[in-house]
Formats: sequence, C-alpha cells, structure tokens
Amino acid sequence: MKRRDLLKHMGAALPAAALSGVATAADAVAPGAALPIASGPFAPAWDSLDKYQVPDWFRNAKFGIWAHWGPQCEPEFGDWYGRLMYEEGSDAYRHHLRKYGHPSQFGFKDVIHRWKADKWQPDELVAMYKKAGARYFVAMANHHDNLDLYDSRHQPEWNVTKVGPRKDLIAGWSKAARANGLRFGVSVHAAHAWTWYELAQGADKAGPHAGVAYDGNLTRLDGLGKWWEGLDPQGLYAQRHPLSKAGGDGGVQYEQWHWAGGAAIPDQAYCEKFFHRTRDLIDSYDPDLVYYDDTVLPLWPVSDVGLRLAAHMYNRSIATKGKLEAVVNGKILNPQQRRSMVWDIERGQSNQIEELPWQTCTCIGNWHYDRRVYDNRSYKSAQTVVHTLIDVVSKNGNLLLNIPVRGNGSIDAQERAIVGEIGRWMARNGEAIYDTRPWAVFGEGPVMEEAVQMSGAGFNEGKSKPFSAADIRFTAKGESVFAFVMGWPQDGKVTIKSLRSASPYLKKRIARVELIANGFPLAFRQTADGLEVTLPRDQPPLSYANALKIS
Repeated sequence: MKRRDLLKHMGAALPAAALSGVATAADAVAPGAALPIASGPFAPAWDSLDKYQVPDWFRNAKFGIWAHWGPQCEPEFGDWYGRLMYEEGSDAYRHHLRKYGHPSQFGFKDVIHRWKADKWQPDELVAMYKKAGARYFVAMANHHDNLDLYDSRHQPEWNVTKVGPRKDLIAGWSKAARANGLRFGVSVHAAHAWTWYELAQGADKAGPHAGVAYDGNLTRLDGLGKWWEGLDPQGLYAQRHPLSKAGGDGGVQYEQWHWAGGAAIPDQAYCEKFFHRTRDLIDSYDPDLVYYDDTVLPLWPVSDVGLRLAAHMYNRSIATKGKLEAVVNGKILNPQQRRSMVWDIERGQSNQIEELPWQTCTCIGNWHYDRRVYDNRSYKSAQTVVHTLIDVVSKNGNLLLNIPVRGNGSIDAQERAIVGEIGRWMARNGEAIYDTRPWAVFGEGPVMEEAVQMSGAGFNEGKSKPFSAADIRFTAKGESVFAFVMGWPQDGKVTIKSLRSASPYLKKRIARVELIANGFPLAFRQTADGLEVTLPRDQPPLSYANALKIS
C-alpha cells in the first residue's frame, strides 16, 4: 500500500476527540503528547470531513483583504527572503551582504531582532480595507520562516511577544477586524520550515567566506554574550536533521514541496508541535477562516496533523457558534478534498463555474513587501483587481487580495491610491458582487475563448489577453441578472449574446436594464442576436467595468 493510501486509512480510524466539549488551548499536555481535538460530528478523516458545507457568510462576502506581513518584510526585498538570503549569489544574498552583512554573522534570526513594526496602526488599515469593500480580513499568523506572530504557548521563544516587535500582532489585527464588522481569518505557512530553511545549514562555496557555516545549525549554547542569549535557534530554524535528497529541488518546490521526491520528512515531534501551535492559534483568536499554504493540508500526507486541525476547527465552530461557520483553505485538492474544505487557487482563476465555492488569492505586488515594486511603479492597477474580482465571482469564487505591508507596519502611497480606487468602484457597483450567485453561464467574449489553463496551485494569472468591452461576465441575485461590461465601447452600444430573445437561460422577456453606477434606466432591444443596450452619452467614472442590472 502506498504511503498516501496508508495514511488515509490511518486517519479514518482516529477518534474525533479524547474529551467531551470544546478543548481549549490551556489544556495540560505532557511533552510529546498530542492535544485532543474538539468533540463533534467531524472526525479527522476525509470520509467525515467531506460532509462539510461552506457557510453563507463566505459565499456572500466575495472579497477579502490580506496582510501577508511578517519579518521577511523588514528588508523590503520581496518574497522568501528568509530562505534566499542563504542562497549564495542570489539577489537577496547580495542585498543581505550590503545591508546586514554575511549570513554567518547576521542570519534571519537577526533580521527578526531588527524588525520593530513601529508604525503599525491596524485600526486605521482595516477601516480603510472595509471602505474598499472587503467583507473579511486575513492576517498572516506565521510564514515558512517559523516565527509565530501571536502569543504562542507552543512556540514560546520565537514569537512576536518575545522577539522583534514584542507585541501580539494577531490580537491587534483581530480586534481591528471585529471592530469594523469584518470576518477575521489567519494564514498559516509554517509547516514547511523543516525543508524551507535547509539552505541555512550551508556555507559559501567561494569568496572570502568560503566554508564558513551560516547560522542554521546554531544551538542555545552558541548564544552566550549575544542578544539572543538563552534562546535556542533550533526553535526557529528546525535544522538538526539531514538535508533533503541531493538532486531534488531543495525541499521547496514540485515533488519535494509535497513531501515526496526525496524531501526530508519531519519527525513526529515537529509535526505535533505544529499541531499544538495551530490549535492554540484557533482556540485563542477564534478565526472564522484559516488559510493553509500547503498542498491539501499541512504535512499531508506524511502526518494526520492537518486532518485533526480541520476537524477541530469545524467541531469547535459548531460548539461555540451553534452552527458551522468555519472556513479552511487548502490547495491542489481532489474532488473529495474540495468537498471537505474551500479550494484556494494561487495567482490564478478557474475557467468554469465551479460547483463548490472557491477562492483566488493574489497580490497587487509581491507577497512580501518589495521596495523595488514601489520604485518601478509596477503594482497591479485597481482596474486589474476589479476585473479579476468580477471574473472570479462570476465562477462562484471569492477574491482574497494581499496589500503588501512595509516592515514598519505601514502601506505606501501607491497602495493607498489603489485601495481607494477599488473602494470607489465597489461603492458604485457592489450590488452586483455581494450576495450573488453564478448565473447560467459565467460570461462571453474573447478572454473566455482563449483562456489559459492553470498550472499546479494556479499561476495562470495575467497570461490571457486583457479584458475589453467585448468581454461580459455575469452574476445573479433573486430575479435579477447582472452583466458586467469589462470596458466602455467606443460606440456606446453593447450586445449580450447570452440574453438574446431565444436564449435558453431566460424564462421571461427582459423588462428593464439599468446602469448600477447611476441607477439610470437604459434603452435596450432584445433580438434574436442578443440584448442590445445603449449606454449613456456621459461616461461614468471608473468605466473599465460597468455593471448592468437586468430585470
């Protein structure tokens, strides 16, 4: 029997909980022992989890904003800095030498020490995101760098109340989100620290520091007389293990990312510590949504940790709220797994209406703040974001949009302008986004006809031709159909083929068409070729996406 099949059967045999009621993060646990999960109808097995139903709040929200913010934003040099700074010759390595020094003397633990987040104002930021139209807000709780951004009982040395900012970031974000009436979520990425940090075990192969080890194998005893005296770097780096198989992909991509292809497999203590940390996060901060940056679930299929976390969150939600209000996101899911959680597509979109609700996660720049994006003025425009949102919603999805946060906790002026413009568009057109469901077809036009297929976790974003006034996307609510015209036609006329007089999708003839942005009724004619609509002479603001309400 293959390992994946064996673990599936093992997971099916695990009990739903060892205790009655809701288990809490304060439960005593012996070293190495597993905390129980909350009791309830869900067991940590796919045949149990696939009874999950996506809550209405998520289906209705459509748009969330994400703060993918942590210590890797301190250098303001983009994604995966905590790994790439150890990759000799890389851009991040060269930047690190210039700004901080050699990684044998100034490692990522020292970047954390430098990070102060002294200009972070969560209330102001989340209020801005609410004004932009977000209905849920997600904060990163840890990344592959393994630092917990909350008061973590099971990562007691390497969390932000003890090092770096010395304040509970998840508590601050959670309070701000709830004060603004938004659903609150967290993203969890730390399961991959085991292989992600493997470069920190190495050393330069050439140059003045050839053979001088980086700091990935340091221990508590090495900290005598240093700022981190008393702290164990292995609580952060977790590198006292053999490297992933040589000739693979360094433990971070493709098959080794999925814990195959010769990846170094985490030991049980690492897996259980991850479970304890994440259960503590769920119990202490009560998120409505947990986004796992993993293939399927954390540590799947080499551990049942992810299954236990999903079952715990669902059962806990039922026990504390009276019904299942929880959302769990995972990537690259098979059909049963898609029924068990909400499928997330990274930087890409499905090319069809999905039967089950799903989510696209993307960013206006890089995931971690990158000053080069600002300097080059290369953020996504508000127009691109709005077009993506419409396309995703037309196919039964939500959009989770990251606005990169600077190391100091602020966002820059260009980002503020983009967020503000999204908000102005949403204020005019949100009726056609919120609380809607897919219509009979998601759209028509040249982008649909030449769509690019997804690769792996997604990554087909920006590979199709740009939207234009020839592209239409649909949503529906009650007796109304909404048609988004993805541009302003030069002649002021729109023909929507799917709404022709003999359309199989219409039960009645069309009685009224209006432009939602101003509420004005529009002249129209329904023919055998399509619904012909004449737009107003005066082009409204932000007319790169125009919602028509058809009754």
